[in-house]
Amino acid sequence: QLDSLRIESGIPGLGVAIVYRGEILDAYGLGLADVEAGRPVTAETPFNLASVTKPLSAVVAMRLTELGVLDLDAPLSGYDRFADFCAAARERGGLFFDDWACDDPSLTMRHVLSMASNGTPGTRFFYNPVAFSWMSRPIAEVGGAPFSDLVAAHVFGPAGMVRSARIHRELPLGAELARDLAQPYQRTEGGSYVRSEPPPPQGDGAAGGVISTAKDLALFDSALDVNKLVSQASREEMWSPFGPGIPYGIGWFSAEVLGERAVWHTGLWDGAYSALYLKVLTQDATLILLANSDGLKWPTELDEAGLERSPFARAFFEWLESAPESAA
Repeated sequence: QLDSLRIESGIPGLGVAIVYRGEILDAYGLGLADVEAGRPVTAETPFNLASVTKPLSAVVAMRLTELGVLDLDAPLSGYDRFADFCAAARERGGLFFDDWACDDPSLTMRHVLSMASNGTPGTRFFYNPVAFSWMSRPIAEVGGAPFSDLVAAHVFGPAGMVRSARIHRELPLGAELARDLAQPYQRTEGGSYVRSEPPPPQGDGAAGGVISTAKDLALFDSALDVNKLVSQASREEMWSPFGPGIPYGIGWFSAEVLGERAVWHTGLWDGAYSALYLKVLTQDATLILLANSDGLKWPTELDEAGLERSPFARAFFEWLESAPESAA
């Protein structure tokens, strides 16, 4: 079923992992990581995660909070260079910053990491990845190290993610992962695949910048579930919606979907990569999908969640209705 959806959605290659009741039930690849070379996707094929980076960044924030070096509820105005960023955001304006609340003294990192920083802080949901990305700077400020180093220390290392890396303008991808990276594509009207330009270099931000594999994300998921990365209390804090009408916790979408409690995140580089990391908490089951096209996306607005519109998510929920006992 996943392979049929992959082809229908214009995805050349798909990395897949399923975690069920704390065990990696399966991890595999479908299709091609490099169409021209005929190189297949495997569970070890690295992809650009795009915004699926945010749950990993959230773990760093929660771990530093546990260590007592980060206060999610402290005013952002107290951090170095935040005033400059606010001024630049105000000048930039546009979709993300016309009503961004950076000059409100009550604005905190919790508001930004929970996508509740537009308008009056904490009152409405608006997905703002640009503001989220900048939170790497105050996190690095209190953490005493570059943000990418904090991700390596608090996520990659403890979870055993040996096929994962941070990338940014000053941190290129290592030779081995670059060699194996799934190449990005777009599907033409005639049904063939055309190589896309890779995503442009970014700064060392919290919203993106991770290269990883389906298997490594499954290891992250398993480590998270057994409190190896953060405590159970911190995990529940990440997964709890900020408030009424805000379907987002700290770095995770969080809502009841099709009668189940779910947390998830999507990733999207238009015309290049997409990803879906879905945890159905009431079933103790996780689906991880990494694609080398934008075929995992679905129609949605910046002020909604809309997971039920994903055909891949719906297929997983349907599978859970009938398969878990026999799968286990």
